[in-house]
Amino acid sequence: METAVANKASSSPSSIATPFKYDVFLSFSGVNTRKNFSSHLLAVLERHGFHTFFDDKELKRGEYIGYELLKAIKESRISLVVLSKNYAASRRCLDKLVKIMECRKTLQQIVLPIFYNVEPYDNRAQKGSLADAFAKHEEHFKEG
Repeated sequence: METAVANKASSSPSSIATPFKYDVFLSFSGVNTRKNFSSHLLAVLERHGFHTFFDDKELKRGEYIGYELLKAIKESRISLVVLSKNYAASRRCLDKLVKIMECRKTLQQIVLPIFYNVEPYDNRAQKGSLADAFAKHEEHFKEG
């Protein structure tokens, strides 16, 4: 009997007692992936029992979005980062990524990158659209 309960608990991610509110925080650039890849990924995660933070579903209109997003990242066991063409062009995405990496270090959060229509090497070497995005951010901060 105990074995059956233990097996059931280990097979369902949400049934394991944890201090986390979410199993997964899904970070993505809405411009590239919200209505296609990210929404399909969300459906698959939820179908398999993962309680997933997805901003369309979780945030209420009128709430201070920045605070709520950062709080949700901290309350998640895993962050999936969908790196797409415009991910690094978004200041909001980069702010989320900073918090995700902070939680990886301080809370041992698991962080998994997903490369969507971009080459992993370009991200690692900061080439292509990623390099362009960082150059724009650097210019913005030099001016400010």
